[in-house]
Amino acid sequence: MSTPTPTNKTEWRAWARERRAVLPDHSAAITAQLHAFLDELGARRVLAYHALPGEPDVSALAPHFELLAPRARFRPTPRLTLHPWATATEMSRFGALQPPADAPETALSGVDAILLPALAFDERGIRLGYGGGFYDRLLPKFGGVTVGVIQGALIVPELPAEAHDCPAAWLATENGVMQVPLRIA
Repeated sequence: MSTPTPTNKTEWRAWARERRAVLPDHSAAITAQLHAFLDELGARRVLAYHALPGEPDVSALAPHFELLAPRARFRPTPRLTLHPWATATEMSRFGALQPPADAPETALSGVDAILLPALAFDERGIRLGYGGGFYDRLLPKFGGVTVGVIQGALIVPELPAEAHDCPAAWLATENGVMQVPLRIA
């Protein structure tokens, strides 16, 4: 497939949604790659996500790691809070399961790795999210390993980036877990 030519994040989001809609589900292969990588890392507590349609589903990692689920909070300022995986029982406004507002919180300081969902990533690890900025506010406070979780066909040479964008250190695809910046021929 030729390199796409969108020029801004809105166009990139449209491209990624269209592309993602025709891709096969590689969740099992991606999860297997992540399991091996997180094991090798010695990770124990991992912030994951409940997948939206088209995103790789990482829930199969739950028996092997202490997974945490994020909750999007909008007041007083937009932010993510972290909660035990099993507490994610209500539907968020975005369409993914999340913990209820009164679920017990877990501190970010105890997290070993964060798995980042996205519409696309670029070879520098720049994430194209959904536009809410929740991970952009969380990641500067995190000193551990960040892993973008994406189908390989949704990694592009370069996405538009802003000063607040925190690139992922690793990208997990159906083909493996690769450190960024990637060198794709």
